[in-house]
Amino acid sequence: MAEITDTAEVPEPGRSSDKPRRGGKRAKKGPLGRLALFYRQIVAELRKVVWPTRHQLATYTTVVIIFVVIMIGLVFVIDYGFGEAVTFIFG
Repeated sequence: MAEITDTAEVPEPGRSSDKPRRGGKRAKKGPLGRLALFYRQIVAELRKVVWPTRHQLATYTTVVIIFVVIMIGLVFVIDYGFGEAVTFIFG
């Protein structure tokens, strides 16, 4: 029967277990190097984004505008109703 060992005790290949791991790519870089790395990471993430087509963008914009107009109307009606109620109660 095989003995089960804890994987935390086994060091990774090519790595000494007594040395703590440094910061990887970010280790020993100055402020400009870190800024450049940050910019490269932003560009890499933006390339992963699935951008909407012009038709989808127009559709989404129309839906948002219609929703906002409906919400403005709803808030206006509720506000007007409360204002009339307060005027009726307190004269």
